[in-house]
Amino acid sequence: MDSHFGLSFTHGQGIWLYDENGRAYLDATSGMAQCSLGYAHPDVTGTLQKQAALLLHGATHHHCLEQERLAQRLARMTPLQHAFFCHSGAEANEIAIKFARLFGHKKGIDTPSIMVMNGAFHGSTLATLSASSSRKMHAGHEPLVTGFVRAPYNDMDALRTIAHHRDDVVAVMLELIQSEAGVVSANSAYLRAVATLCAERDWLFMVDEVQTANGRTGSLLASQAMDVVPDSLTMAKGLANGVPIGVCLLGERVVDRIKPAQQDAAWGGNALACATALTVLDVIERDALCEHAFAMGSRLKEQCMDAFGDQAHVKSIRGRGLLLGIELDRPAWDCRRLGLFHQIILDVTAEKVIRLMPPLIIQAHEIDALVLRLKQTLDAFVGA
Repeated sequence: MDSHFGLSFTHGQGIWLYDENGRAYLDATSGMAQCSLGYAHPDVTGTLQKQAALLLHGATHHHCLEQERLAQRLARMTPLQHAFFCHSGAEANEIAIKFARLFGHKKGIDTPSIMVMNGAFHGSTLATLSASSSRKMHAGHEPLVTGFVRAPYNDMDALRTIAHHRDDVVAVMLELIQSEAGVVSANSAYLRAVATLCAERDWLFMVDEVQTANGRTGSLLASQAMDVVPDSLTMAKGLANGVPIGVCLLGERVVDRIKPAQQDAAWGGNALACATALTVLDVIERDALCEHAFAMGSRLKEQCMDAFGDQAHVKSIRGRGLLLGIELDRPAWDCRRLGLFHQIILDVTAEKVIRLMPPLIIQAHEIDALVLRLKQTLDAFVGA
């Protein structure tokens, strides 16, 4: 059986996906965190139908009203005022890397470097793959893009040491929660210290919120809850509920210094994606989904702790909002297959971590169902 386990889904409703035989599966992954409002959300469906009848994509070099409205909306909702739209989180991170290099060249540094973290994952394009730390993902794609300096995550002393010995660094790029590394969170004191170091050294503080933005962790941006304001911030997953979109947000400090040229993205910021993203943000605000995600995430973590937190094979349950990791004492890949027998779709990352990312619209009784099915899966996994 291949990695798709022989399943094909025909439709979805809420947090549920249905296979060709009409069997329902609780999706604890939100389609890899893309479908933050779940499936067949009526507001999203209505916007897609309406916009498709009007305009999908127009001439690139002319104004797109939906794009302008989305940029203005993000400027109101976040501390960063400039938006560059693209098609994915990886491309948003590519744009952030390009801006950092422009920033470095404006400072007179011929070969500017960006400090990135051990455990990081920033995407699968060649530059973002090079900025990531997975040797397995690097293999076969060499030579990698140069210009990245690696540092231990959550280790401020290491950053200061590198700063002391390198004069080519122009930025620090990091995730607030390293989701692919097993849902490992930065601590707030570390993040504030990184921001301070960047200000002292005239570096850019670059935050990758591709997975943590759009309400996933219980606030629109994880950086808002962690009380840091970066110079650049990337968003993608969940912003348009499965319609491809990415955005790199920039603060005045960056734009004032480098006067960036237009970034070309053939379908970036198209009318359909931007209209859908506006609707997603409308629903997040109207239905208080950030607060709801925080409450449901707390319920999920508490119930997981009660159900199997004290079992020997469970090493840790961690995370924030509706981004949780359950670390086991052994490789957990088989939990994905076993979960399907109990009609739950699971994700495994960092080999031993079951990652839970259910849609933000999940309700209390569905949290209960998720934990029950997960426990049944773990019992089968341990007993196998």
